[in-house]
Amino acid sequence: MGTVGFLHTADAHVRAFRALLAERDPRLREAHLVDTGLLEAARREGVEAVGDAIEDRLRRLLRDGADVVVCTCSTIGAHAEAVGRAAGIPVLRVDRPMAEAAVRAGRRIAVVNSLDEAAATVHPLLRECAADYGREVELVDVECNDTWASFEDGDLLTYATGVADAVRRAVLGSAERVDVVVLAQASMAGAAPLLRDLSVPVLTTPRLAVEGAVELVVGAAL
Repeated sequence: MGTVGFLHTADAHVRAFRALLAERDPRLREAHLVDTGLLEAARREGVEAVGDAIEDRLRRLLRDGADVVVCTCSTIGAHAEAVGRAAGIPVLRVDRPMAEAAVRAGRRIAVVNSLDEAAATVHPLLRECAADYGREVELVDVECNDTWASFEDGDLLTYATGVADAVRRAVLGSAERVDVVVLAQASMAGAAPLLRDLSVPVLTTPRLAVEGAVELVVGAAL
């Protein structure tokens, strides 16, 4: 049927995306490439500094048979899409399907991030998607930068709990109601089950990205 490639900047994402792809369409093959140095260099030197490295990793995934590559890192996702477009490589940034769903869900969007770099990339994406749909949006930042160290240490439960606590404080403590919450980074997906008590949708990037990638691969095969 085809192969979905994944470019990761954290080992923790491999298992999660593997499970989602198997659940969505077990007929599809997968190819994973993890390079933790991409995120480190992008944060240290700027995302433009890793453009050549991103293209190299994308081409490796193509050689592994990938029909489309999902870049699972929000920080480098926009640049990966641009690099892929210039190189003729189909790339889907992990947060695009989520952003499209968010602007369809409502005007006032809570944007949750634990890295400033991720927020800097998802804001323009949400506004781009809103313009595409002819909608106005108001973005409400929910920052939980103090939780990121737990993710880097591999303590995913503490990380997810910290993210969920920050969201709950922001959403329930605000005088103005938000229409939808977006967990802007793939690393945050584990917080979603902890937020089932909220009365608004909580969107995550991994499942929606896999759905989008499968549609691209299956559509290309038809």
